Amino acid sequence: MWLCNSSVGRKVVMSVTGVALILFLTFHMAMNLVALISADGYNAICEFLGANWYALAATGALAFLFVVHIIYAFWLTMQNRRARGNQHYAVTSTPKTVEWASQNMLVLGLIVIIGIGLHFLDFWCNMQLPEVMHKLGYDVDTTYVTNGIYHIRRTFSNPVFVVLYLIWLAALWFHLTHGFWSAMQTLGWNNKVWIGRWKVISNIYSTLIVLGFMAVVIGFYLQSLLCGCSN
Repeated sequence: MWLCNSSVGRKVVMSVTGVALILFLTFHMAMNLVALISADGYNAICEFLGANWYALAATGALAFLFVVHIIYAFWLTMQNRRARGNQHYAVTSTPKTVEWASQNMLVLGLIVIIGIGLHFLDFWCNMQLPEVMHKLGYDVDTTYVTNGIYHIRRTFSNPVFVVLYLIWLAALWFHLTHGFWSAMQTLGWNNKVWIGRWKVISNIYSTLIVLGFMAVVIGFYLQSLLCGCSN
């Protein structure tokens, strides 16, 4: 099959799944910003996105995209290393920051994966998962499954978690700044005019996404200091 057997096909799969994940990050970031504006509004969103069929279907689709993206990322990395030695994931000439990111996409990706695992443990395992288990008949505590504000405050009142999340988000920024425009290049916008534009759009868009997530992390940590409820 072309999408598996061809190097170009594998890059297309990486690009399409990557763009889909970026769209999800945009939605997730916007949803999180609601927490800074209205606790009730954020909890209402969490209740809407609980263990309902549409939320579970979206979670399954997202997990599928994420797994495919990871598999193809490792596949392409190994292929490029065999073909180019240490100059893996080589692309056209780029600014220094992006060039560094392109040369370290595997490491950045691993940090992002670890961060997502931490995020799952902090939130998904305490929210949607218990709600699903409860609906399946298991005796689990569902007191805070739709209280997203509770979990945000609990997590980001701990300075250790704040630092870990900020490191994760920094790695995510580098990963996105290269991955975004590289995906556009793979999908056909690779002429001299548009590739330059996509690099600028990539940097701006990635920065806005990461700053949105950071605002929630730092904002709730500062709130915990002001109210004296830090752990």
